[in-house]
Amino acid sequence: MEKKPKVLFLSTGNSTRSQIAEGFLQAMADDHFVAASAGIEPGGPDPLAAEVMEEAGIDIGEHVEDVKQAIKQHFSYVVTVYDSAKEKSPVFPFTVNLMRWSLADPAKVAASTEEKKEMFRHVRDEIRDRVGNFVTDVSRKEQDRARPVGS
Repeated sequence: MEKKPKVLFLSTGNSTRSQIAEGFLQAMADDHFVAASAGIEPGGPDPLAAEVMEEAGIDIGEHVEDVKQAIKQHFSYVVTVYDSAKEKSPVFPFTVNLMRWSLADPAKVAASTEEKKEMFRHVRDEIRDRVGNFVTDVSRKEQDRARPVGS
């Protein structure tokens, strides 16, 4: 039985971007990865994030994990999804594949509800594309690794 790589999406509050990324990875490639998300200072899930993900057919639920719990686990990939992650992010000593996705925080936009919702949709779509590219890239690397030498 082949072990699925674990992927952690890490953000400040684990209420929007990391939850969206976890939801998309589960939806796109749950049979190839174990997806998780966590926050440095976790808060509750953002209702607008849940709403725009429902529009995409994905339920991101009520899962909010603190990075203090996640750091005790081994992850094949840790993906930070916010600008200040590099400065605030804890060390994951056994994770070789650290990635940084600089994504706007739609929850911090000062705008009307409809304008905020549009920002959430924009960030959701950007995350969907990045997760899709991540799945493709990792799958390609795994295929290359499995290919016999000299072929």
